[in-house]
Amino acid sequence: MTTPDDRQLAEFRDYLLRYALYRLRDEAAAEEAVQDTLLAAIQAKSGFAAQSSIKTWLTGILKHKIIDAQRKLCRDPFQLDDKLDDEGELSDFDSLFDKTGHWGSDGPRTWANPEAALEQQDFWRVYEECAQRLPKRTAMVFAMRESLGHEIEEICQNLDITATNCSVLLYRARMSLRLCLEKNWFGRED
Repeated sequence: MTTPDDRQLAEFRDYLLRYALYRLRDEAAAEEAVQDTLLAAIQAKSGFAAQSSIKTWLTGILKHKIIDAQRKLCRDPFQLDDKLDDEGELSDFDSLFDKTGHWGSDGPRTWANPEAALEQQDFWRVYEECAQRLPKRTAMVFAMRESLGHEIEEICQNLDITATNCSVLLYRARMSLRLCLEKNWFGRED
């Protein structure tokens, strides 16, 4: 394989944008990461050794750009949305517990058969809607841990946060998803 030309690199733009959107959940940040990826590839295309496909090479570059974008999103306080949804619901988990730290009167419902729900396509649509309501930083930490399988130490290093902060964000994500799924899936009347 020879050095890729600019046209060949541009052919992967849509794929790269979908990849970046899935991980960053922010159109502007994803677009910027893809542009930075393509620019870096154009500048370094003479160094392409053809040890992998062009798509794999571009994806590797994009992964580094995504980490940079995630760091930027976490460091810029004006980029973060600390509400769990647009109405401000579920922003205070303390109200779910009593003074002793136990579930209040509105404790979690028992989910009859969660394994069966995972097999239903509608469940995943509702899950995705619930996940979209998470604040960007919380969703980012949750995705890095649960979807991408990163260790907490790696997440902390990449996002420049403490392990305690990471654990709190994971807790908030799990609680928010649980409450949202209880309300919109397990608690619905079919």
